[in-house]
Amino acid sequence: MPDISSMSEFLLLALADTRELQLLHFALFLGIYLAALLGNGLILSAVACHHRLHTPMYFFLLNLALLDLGCISTTLPKAMANALWDTRAISYQGCAAQVFFFIFMIGADYFLLTVMAYDRYIAICKPLHYGSLLGSRACAQMAAAAWGSGFLNAVLHMANTFSLPLCQGNAVDQFFCEIPHILKLSCSDAYLREVAALVFSASLAFGCFVFIVLSYVQVFRAVLRMPSEQGWHKTFSTCLPHLAVVSLFISTGIFSYLKSPSISSPSLDLMVALRYSVVPPALNPIIYSMRNQELKNAVRTLFPYILLKHP
Repeated sequence: MPDISSMSEFLLLALADTRELQLLHFALFLGIYLAALLGNGLILSAVACHHRLHTPMYFFLLNLALLDLGCISTTLPKAMANALWDTRAISYQGCAAQVFFFIFMIGADYFLLTVMAYDRYIAICKPLHYGSLLGSRACAQMAAAAWGSGFLNAVLHMANTFSLPLCQGNAVDQFFCEIPHILKLSCSDAYLREVAALVFSASLAFGCFVFIVLSYVQVFRAVLRMPSEQGWHKTFSTCLPHLAVVSLFISTGIFSYLKSPSISSPSLDLMVALRYSVVPPALNPIIYSMRNQELKNAVRTLFPYILLKHP
């Protein structure tokens, strides 16, 4: 039986049995990845190049775009390469790096979404205090706290997971190195230490989710007291999709990491993982630019031909 001292690689989930389906998965993943690169890249360029967008909301959005790019770039390129070259292998070091960067990016992403909900709450419910509560220094500190929390969370989980003796083979039944599937390979009760860490992280994530929901409830209450129906429509059309993606993110993430092994199956695990690891980074640029005319105008100035097509 392989153990941690001799294992040199893991085998990821084979997405298809035939070459045609493998190439179809490659094309699908490539399309999603390019869409995420384009959407998040446009947000980064627009915010960086336009001084009118140098505000707290867009500063946080820039950080979110960076994290989304990092998150989806940690998982999809390797899955695409494996589908294209008809292989399942990922090195032991590559798997450890994938776990670290994925937990780092996904954790910081979620903490940043919590900060962004707070930003909207202050902007709409306490506008007179916005400048004092969300100055440039406070924004930098909150963004740094989100990145730092994601980093510490990643160090904790990677250290716990890859210190375990592994003797149940090297097949990871997922398209990337996901912690629950690595824990299945452990032959020691020490894996319970990582399970406890996962429960703690899930509890923290759920607490952030409650904060996000309560913040938006206050936002909705404040908006409904406004006389402008246009303001209602703009707020609800932006906040409700955001809440939907956050809800999908937290529900599928917690389910994936804390579900009982008895209800696990390759197809179910794959669909759940795609919903929390791929869908949010690809959809966030659409959600945050869909009703944001200021951001759309900034993006259009980057490409003069878009101005001609959409005057």
